[in-house]
Formats: sequence, C-alpha cells, structure tokens
Amino acid sequence: MTLAVVGGGWAGLAAAVRATQAGAKVTLFEMAGHLGGRARGVDVGTLSLDNGQHILIGAYSRTLDLMRSVGVDPEQLLWRQPLELRYPDGRGLRLPLGHPVLAFVRAVAACKGWTWRDRSSLLTAAGHWAAAGFTCDPRLTVAELCKKLTPPVRALLIDPLCVAALNTPAAEASASVLLTVLRDALFSGRGSADMLLPRRPLDALLPHPAHAWLQARGVPIHFSHRVQKLSPVPAPGTGWKVDNKAFDQLVLACPAAEAARLVAPLEGSFPGAVAWAAQAQSLRYEPIITVYVQCHGARLPAPLMALQEGPQAPAQFVLDHGALGSNKGVFGFVVSGAQPWVDAGLPATAAAVLAQARSAFSPGTWPTAPTLLRVLSEKRATFRCTPALDRPGLAVGPGLWAAGDYVRGPYPATLEGAVRSAEAAVTAAVTAALTAAADLASGLTAGLPAAAIAGSPVPPG
Repeated sequence: MTLAVVGGGWAGLAAAVRATQAGAKVTLFEMAGHLGGRARGVDVGTLSLDNGQHILIGAYSRTLDLMRSVGVDPEQLLWRQPLELRYPDGRGLRLPLGHPVLAFVRAVAACKGWTWRDRSSLLTAAGHWAAAGFTCDPRLTVAELCKKLTPPVRALLIDPLCVAALNTPAAEASASVLLTVLRDALFSGRGSADMLLPRRPLDALLPHPAHAWLQARGVPIHFSHRVQKLSPVPAPGTGWKVDNKAFDQLVLACPAAEAARLVAPLEGSFPGAVAWAAQAQSLRYEPIITVYVQCHGARLPAPLMALQEGPQAPAQFVLDHGALGSNKGVFGFVVSGAQPWVDAGLPATAAAVLAQARSAFSPGTWPTAPTLLRVLSEKRATFRCTPALDRPGLAVGPGLWAAGDYVRGPYPATLEGAVRSAEAAVTAAVTAALTAAADLASGLTAGLPAAAIAGSPVPPG
C-alpha cells in the first residue's frame, strides 16, 4: 500500500510512523520547513525553548508508546511527578501515591487552604460524577456542572484544570469532555494523573527522533511543500493524487482549515465533501500565550506551579526550566484561554506577567528583577471545546482520512488526541486497502477455473 500523509505535526508523524510499521510505503508532505506543528522547538537567542509550553500526563499512553517506537525514553526526557496544583502561598492539592480513588480522597482531605465545607463539596460532587459514569448532559458547561462547588474549589482547582486541559474558560467549556479527562487522568489507574514535564525542548521528544526514524526507513519527507490539489485516481480501485502523484490511501494530518481547503473542491468526487469541509472550517479557536522570563539564580519551590489568575494576572501556570534540568534561570509563564490578552496586545501581556511574577512570589524568590526573554502567541492553539460541539469525523471520503487533535473523539485538543486520531486513521486506511485488494482479487478470479486460481496451467480453450 502506498500512503500519503499531508502534515508533519504530531498527528502526521504518528500516522507516518504507524503506517510504516504496518508495511505501507509512506510519503510525508509538510508545508513548513520543520516538523512538529504547534508542539516544536524555537531558538530564542542562544536558548532552545518551545513555541509553547506543553505538559503531558501519565494517561497519554499512545503518545508515550509512539515516543518509545522512535527510540525516545520518556523516563529520561520527561520529569514525572504526582499531580500537584501548588500555589506560591502554599495552598493547593497534591495526589499521593496509591489507589486512584483513595489517593484522590486523601489529597482532598489534606488540601491546604480549604475548609471542610470546601472538601465536602468536592468529594460529594466527585461521587455523583463517578456514579453517573463520568457522563452528563452534553449541553452543560463546566461552570454549570460545578455550580454547587464552593468558590475556593472552583477557583483553585476546577477553573485551572479546565483551562489547562480544554483551553476554554469554565463558563464556556464542555462539561462532558472535562469529565472524560478527569476520569481517564484521575481514576483510570496508577500514575495516570502524573504530570510529565519536558526536560528538553519538544523537538527532542518526537519531531527530531521521528524524522531520523523515518529517514532511516527511506520515507520521503517533502518540506516547504503546501499541497495544492487532491484528485481521485480513476478506476479500477480507489486512490488519490496529491499534486498529481498517485497513492492508494491518503491521511490529511494538516490543520482543520487546511484540510477543509483541500476537501471542499472534491464534492464532485464523493458526496459529503463540502459538508465535511464546512464542519472543519466552522471550528473556533482559542489562543495560548507563553511568556518566557529570565532571572539568574532564581529557583521556584516546584518545577510547575499554579498561579491565581485575575484581571491583571494573566498566567495560570509557570514552569521552572532550571528545576527540570535545562535552561537555568528561565521560566515559562502560560496564559491559556488567552483571547482577552491577545486583544490587549502582547506588550501589555508581557508587562502584566512580569508584574504577576513579582507579586505572586515572595521577594526572596527573585535575586534580581525578572526580565522578559520572549512572548510567543499561538493564535489557533486549540479549538474552543464548547458543549455539544460536533467535530469533523475520521472518514472524509473513500480512502481519504483525517487525523488531528480536532477530529471527533473523546478528548480535547491535546497531543494524545492527535496521536490517537492518527493511529485510528492508519488502521482505517490499512483495512480499506486490504478490503480493496481482496475485492480486486475476487473480481479478477471470478469465473476462472479452480486450477487457474490455484496457480496451475489453464487447459487451452
């Protein structure tokens, strides 16, 4: 089977690797000059940082397995620690080791800064969610789901978890998707809720190792190639031409808007092309801003710390790169659900983050005044994960599949969602190719004598 993958982000790399492992002859097209998509490294002066901070969790089983497949040891490149939302003033929740349910109960009981009423409201709500199988009315927002929780629980736990996982404010975010995330992260098994913090730039986690892995297996990668046109291969059989090069199967692992551009003109080739493209094009997006700050000699109490968001405090989290063993004195402040701050402008956002850094931590945290390194804004970081959102499906047309964190699935826009969608697309492509081959073989042998089918000479006449 020949298979084209359009897009070299984490979904495209997952599709290329898994299809190659399945025995397909793969070709990868990437319109940028690098791999990794929205989860890649960037150079800031002499420093190697990321285009945006990413946090993995222990429940990302398919992403971790993909990393191992291309020769990466997650235990070496990721800092693993139990889930902890620790604030500079000492408040916060930390999951201890042990059975997930018992660990959660113990964490809530020991949470600093909460009254027994706060703890009781969370444990009662979590019990109701578990009894309902972590499902709810798909029309509910997170704010509506959690309206009976006390304000401290919402402010210090639910809201930061929601914006971190869904990149959508709780008042607008899908409650059913958040419940799925909580189920799989907090209650699916030991270590599933562990935070996995990158010790090295994201390029080292997948893009560079996957590139080397694919090159070693002869997979052509066409950089700076924006695909202009898709067209069906004439019968017999199914297939697609990518800019006039023919393939048996095709996986679109590019952004949703780019996939829509390529699919919309195919309405004459198969019904539903325009509808799929319109669905992909209709997705709305939420930005994420990462503000990199430098302060030589500074060290935070933990590698990852939660921050209290407010009108003049944009960031919800900060990562200490030095504590992770990479760039000492470099700190990445993350502003999720960042549309108001994009509207305010990046200089205003940077100034507000610097002020937040000084006010949130004790004066002794910073030996000198923290200074700005770089502000990076990903305006289409993730789709807005709103209630009852109908996302585009995996199957686009015959032999044409979509992969990406926006494709219909149980998770919000995450690396794990991108990888899982790619693996599903490859499985569907391989199955379709095998079915097509079997149908073709059946048609070719129909009416032939049994001896011919078995490989014996056919008698004259």
